[in-house]
Amino acid sequence: MVYWTYLLRCADGTFYAGHTDDLERRLAAHQQGVFVGYTRSRRPVTLVWAEEFTTRDDAFRRERQIKGWSRAKKLALIAGEWDALQDLAHGARDDGGTSTAPPSTGSG
Repeated sequence: MVYWTYLLRCADGTFYAGHTDDLERRLAAHQQGVFVGYTRSRRPVTLVWAEEFTTRDDAFRRERQIKGWSRAKKLALIAGEWDALQDLAHGARDDGGTSTAPPSTGSG
């Protein structure tokens, strides 16, 4: 069986990370507002990134990892900017060095 971790861009410009075993069905459910939660009031949503896994646990771990990332890291992942993503992962400032806020732990 195949499992997916995915990243959606919401209508308000924020991101939502999730995981599923049926990506097409899950995207349709997000678009229809089936889930009470983050994406329901932020439709329409657009799939901007997805990764395939062989176990649900691996997909879930990746989702949790991405949810802890800053917006800059999520944008680098979406763009496939592996060098930038690696720099951000090793502590390079992703905000121009002006923010003292901790990295995002939510969906933004």
